[in-house]
Amino acid sequence: MKKSLSVIVPCFNEEAVIEESYKRISAVLKSFDYTSEIIFVNDGSRDRTLEILSGITLKDKSVKVISFSRNFGHQKAVTAGVNSCSSDMALIIDADLQDPPELIPDMVNMMENTGAQVVYCVRKARKGESLFKKASAKLFYRFLNFLSEVKLPVDTGDFRLIDKSVIQEFDRLNEKGKYIRGLISWIGFKQVPFYYEREARFAGETKYPFSKMLKFAMTSMLYFSTKPLRIATSLGFISVAFALGLAIWSVLGKIFGFTHADSGWTSLFVLIIFFGGVQLLTVGIVGAYVGNIFDEVKNRPEYIVEKKLNFEQDEENNPKIS
Repeated sequence: MKKSLSVIVPCFNEEAVIEESYKRISAVLKSFDYTSEIIFVNDGSRDRTLEILSGITLKDKSVKVISFSRNFGHQKAVTAGVNSCSSDMALIIDADLQDPPELIPDMVNMMENTGAQVVYCVRKARKGESLFKKASAKLFYRFLNFLSEVKLPVDTGDFRLIDKSVIQEFDRLNEKGKYIRGLISWIGFKQVPFYYEREARFAGETKYPFSKMLKFAMTSMLYFSTKPLRIATSLGFISVAFALGLAIWSVLGKIFGFTHADSGWTSLFVLIIFFGGVQLLTVGIVGAYVGNIFDEVKNRPEYIVEKKLNFEQDEENNPKIS
């Protein structure tokens, strides 16, 4: 019996590249002996992305589309694709073709030859990206590893191949603020790296400007580590110890005459700003964690599907995607 493979492609406003993305992925899937499908997840696109995908589904029944009622975000789109997948393996790849679809057969071969459950792709080079983005990404992954209780592979994205056991465990994770590459590492099993060079975007604009990158970094940090709380507590203890030391120094200075009560306004203002900053930082960190708890206890769905295309047969036979 042939093994099956699902390729999950989240897309948001990708009208400039989606047709080429389909052609290249489809050509690769036809080149090796697997039952395959492509699951495009339209994340509330405001351009012609859904229109183009609808046309593709009419010509190719192996292409399936999940379309959200609005933009819920990249991680939600990937989650919807994995939740709707019933194949033996699933490959996650972005629509912008920075991650070459032509690597899929090599990744499948690596999974089969190593007996791994996860093949995660590590970027040796990042073409077409600014020096700032490359440096900030490198710093982010290492800083997140410092904070995280689980060792996370550096210089990786969501471009990876997972098998059925990982898919099943992923479906059991109910948290709303998912950091998918971290969660797949947390799930465990045997995971092996696959090194490649990341290409420049084929067309269109990046969907991760600095503001979204910063929000994504905060989500991954707060959902994957409690170290920021412990750091905030440590800063509090340091501040108290510093304040006590300063108080003792001031009293002894007054007694022995090596300090003056009326001097030192500059240092006083600096200390007030320092301690105020520590307090605001601590409150901000605690507030971020409380905000995450608030999102979780509301228990809203992660995403809302407006329509599905070419899922009719699967919905009859597989209750997982109904």
